[in-house]
Amino acid sequence: MLLASLFSLPAAASECVILLHGLAKSDASMAKLEAAVSEAGYTTVNVHYPSTERRIEQLAGPAIAPAVDDCKKRTPELQKLHFVTHSMGGILVRQYLSKVELPNLGRVVMLGPPNHGSEVVDRLGNFPGFKMMFGEAGLQLGTGKMSVPNQLGAAHFDLGIIAGTRSINLILSQFLPAADDGKVTVESTKLEGMQDHLEMPVTHVFMMKNAKVISQVLNYLEHGTFLRPESEQS
Repeated sequence: MLLASLFSLPAAASECVILLHGLAKSDASMAKLEAAVSEAGYTTVNVHYPSTERRIEQLAGPAIAPAVDDCKKRTPELQKLHFVTHSMGGILVRQYLSKVELPNLGRVVMLGPPNHGSEVVDRLGNFPGFKMMFGEAGLQLGTGKMSVPNQLGAAHFDLGIIAGTRSINLILSQFLPAADDGKVTVESTKLEGMQDHLEMPVTHVFMMKNAKVISQVLNYLEHGTFLRPESEQS
């Protein structure tokens, strides 16, 4: 996949992209996306963090701060530091940026982020085994009083969001009140302050591996907007 030929390598050479996976996933889930971003000329740091072992506020700093340091070491003339996230990874970025100011912060692309929580957690959070599988962080991703995403406020950074509209889990989709990707509604992915929002016919669990999603991520990193058919642009 020669995506790099579509993008400006000289500009990307002084920029670093931190990738953050979602709940109960690992850095391996972001490997295809990492390869494409790297091929486009960016320095990449694909973070693995113990998503089910701590609360969101305990995960964000230890996951992101070392990655920022790694970007600085690997890109001596670092001009911009970007983030690309899947699912809960986006909530970690919001949590971190609510506490830390990054002077060279570039763009943030979130894939399927539960920016207003998920009704799936509301319905299943009290079931035996949920906490064992998804930890305290999983319980914090509901829509009620314990919802961390709903406490973090608007985005005050350059943010593009991709929401999926297909589900391979029809049981979970029954808990979701509107169009969804099997885990998160399209509406919940939206966040006040975002620069762009795009719906794509992809599922929550596989969207970060989808070639068309990856192309959109790269376009946003370079241009700050998603690509759309000419009919939608006119």
